[in-house]
Amino acid sequence: MNYFRPIILLLIFYCLGAPLRAQEVIYSQYDKFDFRSDEYGIVGISGGNLYTYINSEGSAMLNAYDDSMTKIATILLDFFPEKIYQIRFIAYPDKIIVLYQALESNKIVQYAALLDEKGRLQGRPLELGSFKTGIFGATKVYFSSEVSENKKSILIYSANDRGTSVDFDGKWLDDKLTIVKRCKATFKADNNIQHGELSISNDGTAYVTAFTIVGAQNYADQFWILKLSPGATKFESNELQLNEKYAASGYMKIDNVNNRVYFGGFYSDKKNGSFNGIIYADFDVASGRYLTSRLIPFDQELIIAAGARHKNHAFDNYEVKQLIVKNDGGFVLVAEVHYITTRSNYTPGFGYYSYYSPYMTSMVREYHFDDIMALSYNKDAVRDWSSFIPKMQYSQEDGGVFSSYSLLNTGGTLAFMFNDFNASHSRIQLATLDGGGKTDIHAFTAEGNDYPDWLPRSGKQVSGRAMVVPCFHKKQICFARVVF
Repeated sequence: MNYFRPIILLLIFYCLGAPLRAQEVIYSQYDKFDFRSDEYGIVGISGGNLYTYINSEGSAMLNAYDDSMTKIATILLDFFPEKIYQIRFIAYPDKIIVLYQALESNKIVQYAALLDEKGRLQGRPLELGSFKTGIFGATKVYFSSEVSENKKSILIYSANDRGTSVDFDGKWLDDKLTIVKRCKATFKADNNIQHGELSISNDGTAYVTAFTIVGAQNYADQFWILKLSPGATKFESNELQLNEKYAASGYMKIDNVNNRVYFGGFYSDKKNGSFNGIIYADFDVASGRYLTSRLIPFDQELIIAAGARHKNHAFDNYEVKQLIVKNDGGFVLVAEVHYITTRSNYTPGFGYYSYYSPYMTSMVREYHFDDIMALSYNKDAVRDWSSFIPKMQYSQEDGGVFSSYSLLNTGGTLAFMFNDFNASHSRIQLATLDGGGKTDIHAFTAEGNDYPDWLPRSGKQVSGRAMVVPCFHKKQICFARVVF
């Protein structure tokens, strides 16, 4: 299990918020779509219109919608090569940048293209690098990308773990797709090392988590935040002291306003043990040191509230999803139960969404996404409150695409949207959490379009109080705009 993975959200909790209710759900029209082979995405808003992406039957296109989700234009992305490997869109008020990888002969090529606010290609796509794939074709992640909060810095990079070292090769681009810096750098450790998530600040500085692992659970016994300025040839390493504890399920996020990097996760007292508490650290970029580094054990009241039969396993399978830094120096940690099981016999139709399974096999992967937990601590590491949002989601051989949740942040309230798998039709639950820990859970009926199956996990917040969520119905796709 990869405990150090990218998560792309930093939230600032303000004051108490009123319970949030979905006021309006508007569907787009259906388009033909095959869940097994086609691709979809939510681009965002540009030029006042919402754009979505569909690649169906080898034809890649952007669809533009107005506020009522009426399709007003379809733009063919005819400059795309035949085989697209990965794709990412960055939406601006007056343009769209698309990053994509293409499988060309025996190599993967990374491109970037600039579109105007109407989705039209501006100039030729920019080639940024390539890798040979070998005889088995594309089998791994060759290039990754990160975008700064202000969207003015884009980093295209490859990072490879090679025993006791992490090798990095990157190119920095501005929002006009001009290459402004290039660099190669290596970080070496005494033991075998792995890199985790990478984020870049508004000035383009890259921060990478790195760690050495031990035991059957792959917990970290050493952990660093590595800093790399644009064009630099050497990492600046900043080790977080674990005090003979073992870290897991880590999260890192940059605070561009206060020039800080925050880290949150769980720790265990034993290299193969259950989680015993929370790690929280606050790294100051200017001084190059950790201003705060805390190991906060779970208290008995919290262990009981987690509802586990055995207290030593109360937090097993939780993964940190968000770290919410509060104005008073405290924080809220949000985690979700997630695990994967396998079994050797197949039972057709077992599991709410199993009819989307792409193939029959003797070895079945089962995806479990259960309760959401939110824990609030003050600046002195004293717990203010805890909240548990109950859910139970199970599916087979679909990557859990219908499971987990989407999160909308209004500034005063967090809204968790997720599927209820116990309904005869897909039913969306909305759980809201205010700044005082009060939780309100209710279902909302999203009528229309023959009750499609929603994919909240793939939803995207497109404005302060609006989210767009993809929906499937048989061999069709549509998009739901939810206004709060």
